[in-house]
Amino acid sequence: MNIGNSPRPDRSKTLRLYEEARSIIPGATQLFGKRQELFAPGQWPPYFAEARGCRVTDLDGNEYLDMAQAGIGATVLGYADPDVTAAVIARIQKGTMCMLSPPEEVELAKLMLQLHPWARQVRLGRTGGESMAMAVRIARASTGRDRVAFCGYHGWHDWYLAANLPQNEQADFQDQLGNWHLLPGLKPAGVPRGLAGTALPFTYNKIDELSNLVRRYGNELAAIVMEPTRNFLPAAGFLESVRELADQCGARLIFDEVTIGWKLHLGGAHLKFGVHPDIAVFAKSTGNGHPISAVIGTDDTMQAVQDTFISSALWTEAVGPAAGVATIGKMMRVDVPAHIDRIGARCRAGLTELAGQHGVPLIVAGHTALLSFQFQHPQAAALQTLWTVRMLDRGFLAAANFFPMLSHEDQHVDQYLAASGPVFAELRQAIDRDDITSRIGGPVKHTGFQRLA
Repeated sequence: MNIGNSPRPDRSKTLRLYEEARSIIPGATQLFGKRQELFAPGQWPPYFAEARGCRVTDLDGNEYLDMAQAGIGATVLGYADPDVTAAVIARIQKGTMCMLSPPEEVELAKLMLQLHPWARQVRLGRTGGESMAMAVRIARASTGRDRVAFCGYHGWHDWYLAANLPQNEQADFQDQLGNWHLLPGLKPAGVPRGLAGTALPFTYNKIDELSNLVRRYGNELAAIVMEPTRNFLPAAGFLESVRELADQCGARLIFDEVTIGWKLHLGGAHLKFGVHPDIAVFAKSTGNGHPISAVIGTDDTMQAVQDTFISSALWTEAVGPAAGVATIGKMMRVDVPAHIDRIGARCRAGLTELAGQHGVPLIVAGHTALLSFQFQHPQAAALQTLWTVRMLDRGFLAAANFFPMLSHEDQHVDQYLAASGPVFAELRQAIDRDDITSRIGGPVKHTGFQRLA
């Protein structure tokens, strides 16, 4: 790893490919959250040649210790986990797709039901967004209703982005395209205007907002959709009250465990809090980064699958279920939440101490499993970009979040904090001299979209 005034690593091959991608791939990447512009435009390495444990090698051969977002929250065990990889390779060698279904899908469904005694049936998919759309379709089919109350982020599908459609039917649609009341940055272009008013937002931990929606639309609500937790813990009685409101109006309660699932508790955060939904949705870490997702639910809710149409050929391939069985099996043997909690707590304490020592206005927030870093400064984005750039030069992928993995060890936290010390000293100097942006060597990161808490 590069320390101090060592020459900057050559990332020319990696960066050139991104410039080529920008001309042939809209947005340059398949996932919004992996766009280079969200980290350090022109400097963040967009492509990897190899990823193992918590180390990543780019196309130029530079190795980084990944102290960022763990495959955007998908690899809780670490990259290329040997147990999961062995199961995937074994399945590939036997074939992954044919006219018959793989037995691993039944094995995975049984594992999910074993961990969730409240649930009775399972449908498998491959991605989080599509599975959230599947869950909402099931809720609508089982209730015969259209509207959905929700908080948080739940993907790219029409049911969700409908919340950003203009609510005033008499107003000109194009005139309102920039006035997002919900998620700035997520444009609903292409979402049918007729869906306006079908997705109704409320704020996490504000039960009065949901109560008001239930009073006004209760007999029209198909579902209440939310993450059981995201950035902070539920207030006392909040989730229980949500459950009561869903029962009161006959809506299905859907818990989105796509990101938080498996990180706080084996089987998902809702089990930790003791509140059971009608449907829970899992993806990402369920296969440790291999495409697999699961929609689990009660009998009376999931039977509605038979009354609508939910089907896809590649939901029947074998790699996803094989990865899911291996991943969950390992998580049943190893206490992953305890490990990532300890690593995250060490990182939180270390960065908070460094920020205090150097007078850098940094707040480390969120669960230890999903840490977020917020600079309390008018040039917060520039400070974050400068930190990312300087940490890159020292051999670290460092961003505005840190999601610990099982592969992270104490030595990795020690190295990260040791490298962060002189960077924090420079951040303080840059603040004092008011020359933050001139130090970056490129543009400031983009802010992206904002989640509704």
